[in-house]
Amino acid sequence: MTPGGKQYILRRNDLLYPELSYEINGVLFDVFRQLGGGHREKYYQEAVRMALQKTGLNFEEQVYVPLKFDGKIIGKYYLDFLIEDKIVLELKRGNIVAVNNIDQVRQYPSALNLKLAIIASFTYNGVKINRILNQY
Repeated sequence: MTPGGKQYILRRNDLLYPELSYEINGVLFDVFRQLGGGHREKYYQEAVRMALQKTGLNFEEQVYVPLKFDGKIIGKYYLDFLIEDKIVLELKRGNIVAVNNIDQVRQYPSALNLKLAIIASFTYNGVKINRILNQY
């Protein structure tokens, strides 16, 4: 059973956080279904925030993450969403997720000692979802 109280039958058993990922995907698809494609990223972010609130999932938005070296802050990241203290959710728009965006998002779970990030790219035709595993 998910934190939102829904029960899902999953076909795969090799995914990290399958129920939570499934619920997040549902939120993303619902946002696209209602808004369609072509909007600015900040509008998708607002809609995702509102949809996440309806699920009852625990999440934080625009999470500050300091990057440290020898105990000193040398940089900072801001995540779009941190969901259930397990999954980083980063939103983009457009058909192509650039390699530099993937590399950037790959650093987020590493900085937080998490295992999974999801990049959701809103296109004119739907939502493309990329799962980024922290292998460090």
